[in-house]
Amino acid sequence: MNSKTYRMNRRGRGRFSLPGTMAVWALILTLGTPDVIAESALEAAVEPAPGLDAAPAAKPASKAKPAPAAKPAPKAAPASGLEAALEKLKLPGVKINLKELCVDVDGSICLDQGALELIACTKNSKEHESIVTIDAKAKHIHAALLLLGAKPGNPAMQKPVDKERTRWIHVPPRGGPVDVFLVFKDKAGKMVERPINDFIEAYEDSQGGGTETPGEEKDVKFPTHTLLFAGSIIHGQGKGTHKYLADLSGNVISLATFGDELLCLPGIYAHAAGSLEWQINPTHLPEVDSKVILRLRPQRAPKPDAGATPAK
Repeated sequence: MNSKTYRMNRRGRGRFSLPGTMAVWALILTLGTPDVIAESALEAAVEPAPGLDAAPAAKPASKAKPAPAAKPAPKAAPASGLEAALEKLKLPGVKINLKELCVDVDGSICLDQGALELIACTKNSKEHESIVTIDAKAKHIHAALLLLGAKPGNPAMQKPVDKERTRWIHVPPRGGPVDVFLVFKDKAGKMVERPINDFIEAYEDSQGGGTETPGEEKDVKFPTHTLLFAGSIIHGQGKGTHKYLADLSGNVISLATFGDELLCLPGIYAHAAGSLEWQINPTHLPEVDSKVILRLRPQRAPKPDAGATPAK
């Protein structure tokens, strides 16, 4: 990980509300992405609601005279303010799936064997050490996760402990938990969803370079499909140019620690030669160049039991 200290900019963490939505728009506009600016502002479409199922209150029937027959009937109102907002918001390669409560990202399989440093990267970056290359920009995925209420934190970094900058400490990553899945067509043509750890196993060298005894089964599967919404880093301050570092490096979802990834593991992991621990398990992986969906599902905190005793 680069030893340079990055100063984290504040990011909006609102759920389905006007302040939360405006925080997302502030992120998009600050980063200068005119290709995804919606047809009009979201403030008229988003209601300050506590959750996905909230909808605007029904209005009483109007007593006014009916409109002239020549006028077309108005379209039915959308189910919620959030749905109306999403009809206007365009994030290329990214879809906010309200039915599944997740963010779906278009991508392709870019590797079917070898050691891994990442799960996903942007196009033309690190396809030689990732499973999936995505069509979207990392900052657009960040904005979509915010709209689903995911809470960003920070990637791992190093921080000086003295003015002379001669001593440094490691600061671990943090962020809300996000479950990662791969969605694709199986051999029968049916869409299936599998947790990302189905496609990752222990690297051979980390097992001592040996081979398994025929018939012997080892528990070498990657232990989790849940990663942290670290949120990468917005570089730049004030009215100058701002850059979302994951879009520059290609580090979207990482296994090794780079310090600028969008999603990462809850720890610090080296990526120097000889220290890699994981590789691709191709058993159920689609062929290289197959179109897939990288599904990111933020974990939702369970609702408190009304009869439970409050924690002290």
